[in-house]
Amino acid sequence: MRRRQILRWLLVLGALHAMVACAGFFAPYDPVQQDREHPYLPPMKLHVVDERGHVHLRPFFYAARVREGSIDQFDEDTGKAFPLRFFAPGARYRLLGFLPCRVHLFGTEGTRLYLLGSDGFGRDQFSRILYGGQVSLLSGLLGAGFTLFMGAIIGAVAGFYGGWRDVLLMRLAELFLALPWLYLLFALRAFLPLAVSPLKAFLLVIVVLATVGWARPARLVRGVVLSAKTRKYVVASRGFGASNAYILRRHVLPHTYGVLLTQAALLVPQYVIAEVTLSFLGLGLSEPLPSWGNLLANLQQYNVLVSFWWMFAPALALVVFSLGYLTVADAFLKRLQSNTV
Repeated sequence: MRRRQILRWLLVLGALHAMVACAGFFAPYDPVQQDREHPYLPPMKLHVVDERGHVHLRPFFYAARVREGSIDQFDEDTGKAFPLRFFAPGARYRLLGFLPCRVHLFGTEGTRLYLLGSDGFGRDQFSRILYGGQVSLLSGLLGAGFTLFMGAIIGAVAGFYGGWRDVLLMRLAELFLALPWLYLLFALRAFLPLAVSPLKAFLLVIVVLATVGWARPARLVRGVVLSAKTRKYVVASRGFGASNAYILRRHVLPHTYGVLLTQAALLVPQYVIAEVTLSFLGLGLSEPLPSWGNLLANLQQYNVLVSFWWMFAPALALVVFSLGYLTVADAFLKRLQSNTV
């Protein structure tokens, strides 16, 4: 049962990453395209049965109509039905970041379909969540990758060579572990310029994340290296004249892969949340480009928080993503514990 649960989460994570990586294909609209006539439009429903009870093979939806006596409340206009078109042409995008394309999984003609509603500028929330996931997930993946790279190098050097290197590096790691990471994150970001291009802001966030979190993986790798370098085959290899680089590459570092995989599964959601926190507070990627953090920043307005429930959708995506990674990390951890018993 446990294995089936992990497999299900792996499938969910795979589907989520695929949709985010190919956001241009799955998103029907450009994430910055505005429709000022439909601000805070609630999610539209897809139908297969019309008002007369007729069943349609192709899903359709009704156009939005402003409710009488209100300027920001909408109903379905059952007199205007629009069929959903699959593999429809639309806004141009680059599939996987480099392949020019304009075919979308679904689209419409004559009006816009808001599966997850719209924001205050009439921008499609579904499209913005997918495109925003590219920034948030990539920040988590790259930030965790750089952190584990730094932690693996520092931990391996400290554990394998020992002496003053070990003392110096581990005291520095203890200093980083003693500092509250959230405040350290703010402090590091505060030293960086606020008015930067979106690409530079994205890279700065990754650098800040990697700088904050290297200490814990470094200590874990050091412990594994200290144990691995005393194994008999390592001592025998040294006796045959093997160099330190060969022993590290061939006999010691392979023991750290399980720890690094477990740390990766833990750090990726943690760093995604860190990027969301920075963007939520206006220190990450700024409008109009989306990220899950600046999408949730709309909830800082009280009227949005209490009136438009669909604006919480990015938080739901973040919860599903985090639960998936934490479940996989728990499985890796139990596997490591069973191998060490």
